[in-house]
Amino acid sequence: MRQTTRRGIYIIPNLFTTGNLFSGFYGVVAVFNAEYVVAAIAILIAMVFDTLDGKAARSTGTTSRFGVEYDSLADLVSFGVAPGLLIYSWALSAYGRIGWVAAFLFLVCGALRLARYNVQSGVRENTDFVGLPIPAAASMIATTVLLDYHILRLGKEVKPILILVITYMLAFLMVSNIRYRSLRNFNLWGRKPFHVLVSMVLILVLFLAAPQPMLFGMFAIYVLWGIMERPVLALAHRTWRRPGLTPVEEAEDLEDPEISVK
Repeated sequence: MRQTTRRGIYIIPNLFTTGNLFSGFYGVVAVFNAEYVVAAIAILIAMVFDTLDGKAARSTGTTSRFGVEYDSLADLVSFGVAPGLLIYSWALSAYGRIGWVAAFLFLVCGALRLARYNVQSGVRENTDFVGLPIPAAASMIATTVLLDYHILRLGKEVKPILILVITYMLAFLMVSNIRYRSLRNFNLWGRKPFHVLVSMVLILVLFLAAPQPMLFGMFAIYVLWGIMERPVLALAHRTWRRPGLTPVEEAEDLEDPEISVK
């Protein structure tokens, strides 16, 4: 510890982490002021800062144990406390004990998810995530608020029940053993097929035309894809099964996370 203190800390990644923490804190203040849309936007901005601090640390080789712990504490505020309070104040306060228990369950499952991630990151390379990442769960809550404010306009009877179901589902997914793909290695700088550019332009146009549904749809697809990925790949593998494989080889092929369906 003394040696780490003498060496100092890396500035740029920890500044991004501080931006993450500030956005989460501002989201809490916005919830207290009943500015729920502002709180949702603050949570999404915190996710951007959380992405940038990881990118900056990995690209410059400035990862450190201090940065990992500081990032987890910031994530707990921005993606645990802020969305938990947002859930309760925006939709579940009328439910009393049931409402705040659901909000606390989201918070504690997020904390457990962060603790498990920190332990696992020390023993193996994280090519994917075990359980739904807490930023994705918090962003799912935030985009639901934005979608309701701009488009859905859910009534007082429907909104609490729907948010209660979503909250319990997200809490379970965070502490589950379902694997979610990590997008940190997705590289846009290298050469890609032409249809990738066309798809990116189409997504950009749709995002500019309807940002709230697009944001909600992107996070909803990510949440559901973790649940459906293995069954979908198994079905596709059985449909387009390569000839000449024994049952043992088929099982090994299905276990391969890099399986490509032909």
